[in-house]
Amino acid sequence: MKKLLLTAATALLTAMSLFAKDKKDPVVMTIDGKDVTLSEFQYLYNKNNSQQVSPVTIDEYIDMFVNYKLKVADALNARLDTTASFKTEFGKFRNELALPYLQDKATQDELVDEAYRHTLTEVFVSHIMLDPRDPKSPERLDSIRTEIVNGNLKFEDAARMYSVDKATAKNGGRMTWLAGTGMLPWAFEKAAHDTPTGEISEVINSGAGYHIIRTEETRPSRGMVKVQHILLLTRGMDETGKAAVKERIDSIYEVAVAPGTDFSFLAKRFSQDPGSAQNGGTIDWFGSGRMVAPFDSVSFAMADGEISRPVETSYGYHIVKKIGSRAPQTLEEVRPAILKYMEKDQRAQQPLQVTLDATAASTGSKINPDYMDAISEIMERSNGLCDSTALAAIRSCPTVAYNVGARQVTLGEVLATVAYRPNTQTEGVKKSVERAVEASFKNALLELAIDNLYTTEPEYRNLINEYRDGILLFDISNKNVWERASTDKAGIEEFFNANKDKYTTWTEPKMKGYVIFAHNDSTLNEIKKYIGEKGYTSAVDQDAFTNDLKGRFGKEVKIERVVVAKGDSPITDFLAFGGERPEAKNNWSEYMAFGAQVVDQPTEAADVRGQIVADYQTYLEKKWIEQLHDKYKVKVNRKKLKQ
Repeated sequence: MKKLLLTAATALLTAMSLFAKDKKDPVVMTIDGKDVTLSEFQYLYNKNNSQQVSPVTIDEYIDMFVNYKLKVADALNARLDTTASFKTEFGKFRNELALPYLQDKATQDELVDEAYRHTLTEVFVSHIMLDPRDPKSPERLDSIRTEIVNGNLKFEDAARMYSVDKATAKNGGRMTWLAGTGMLPWAFEKAAHDTPTGEISEVINSGAGYHIIRTEETRPSRGMVKVQHILLLTRGMDETGKAAVKERIDSIYEVAVAPGTDFSFLAKRFSQDPGSAQNGGTIDWFGSGRMVAPFDSVSFAMADGEISRPVETSYGYHIVKKIGSRAPQTLEEVRPAILKYMEKDQRAQQPLQVTLDATAASTGSKINPDYMDAISEIMERSNGLCDSTALAAIRSCPTVAYNVGARQVTLGEVLATVAYRPNTQTEGVKKSVERAVEASFKNALLELAIDNLYTTEPEYRNLINEYRDGILLFDISNKNVWERASTDKAGIEEFFNANKDKYTTWTEPKMKGYVIFAHNDSTLNEIKKYIGEKGYTSAVDQDAFTNDLKGRFGKEVKIERVVVAKGDSPITDFLAFGGERPEAKNNWSEYMAFGAQVVDQPTEAADVRGQIVADYQTYLEKKWIEQLHDKYKVKVNRKKLKQ
């Protein structure tokens, strides 16, 4: 999807409070002063039930929904929607979600239909191409075209003399048959199909170069073919080498056409095409012009199942077996591919531009036609050079650059951050200003069009609300429940002590403590000595202890806190339960216990960390919801919902 040209400032949250409620979309609840419409509730209720094995009732969902909206209200009151991370994530989603809704469907369909028509007709073209990097190329190529049209120069001679496409220049500019969409840049494809047979196109810029195109012939599309081939390479060989390859390919051909021969086996065994050999030489469906000319011709000329005699191309010698053929695809079949190609060229902006033009017309938005007069005056005062004084004047210029609806935007607002090279002359400055104003105006129109979607497109409104609330819900839940349950050591310990009976369920004793690993005896002895010198005991803080040892010994030490029953680990069986020392199976061959003890039941929260963190989260969630109901006013129209 094309990225929308939005500045950071315009990627902010839309003014959703401006949405005027339709009388047919009644308010069904109000939470912290914010209304929830029937359409929003119904959308989320249906979506929730579609994801559940057992759908919930309206009454059950009302309670879930109210709690959900209370959490969002808490996030808004905590101003989580003003954080940079929220603005970035929400802005990106908003823009990407909006883009499909902003495409003018009629324009898009016209472009798709035009591209599809190209798939039904093949054209053979010649062209002359000049360097795209040379600013004089368009004018020069237009002069060459004029000489050809006036009969003073043959197209073929001009191609040989002037074209920078060396592959076709030697053939008088002759290319190949073109079919389908996406083979060449759209500007080239369009000119090739639009130019009548025998005539020469105007100068076009394909992005790869400047061209004039002559359409030589047209014919109905031959559809597509699928083939297998065996290739023996000859590139870079002299005539003796090529002759030897020809003799070998002829031998392979005799085997290939023999009854019962497996062509796929021969391709895997002998073909030197790395892209297809391992797939039995298979080349997927292709249309005219996709392959080099001799290969293309024989592939379409054969009947299904037929095997060609060796064919020479610029790559080498090929034996081709035709697997199948099919007629041109239908519009619906090829539409996804056309849309994908459109995303990559100048057509991508056309359906959007139609919407932006309509937005400008309906709101009276336009660029001030006289804004450049102010820039001219500033540059005249600085003798035609953009010095520091001129630059300061440009960046603070109060002249209106454009208006979007009732909002007026000055040149100073648009140009405040535009960079200029020192002493840029007047014309260069004017071009930079013009580009900046046009880009800013387009972005402002785009912002306005996106804002309008919230009112005009219910599906978009529901999706954007859901995503916005989802981000806020995650952030506030992480702050109040998930992150707190993982980091609130005092709270977890207090919760454990208050609910200890729930966790004293072990049926056998366990070793709790640390297992410290080292690569060798000497390092382990150093670790023992260091622990003694530091005065560490079994009551050590886990994070501080681990970080200290890691800081001192780095990759030479590994520390694991364990709560393990007999039989769960050979190492802890040896350290705590009288088992035999296990044989080392990795580099951590030396180990010792620290702060280890055998306990019948958990004595602290860390002994049942996984279980207690989950339970503490549930506890925090419950307490939080109780606080939310006390903190925020909730009004639910159950009668309207049950209707």
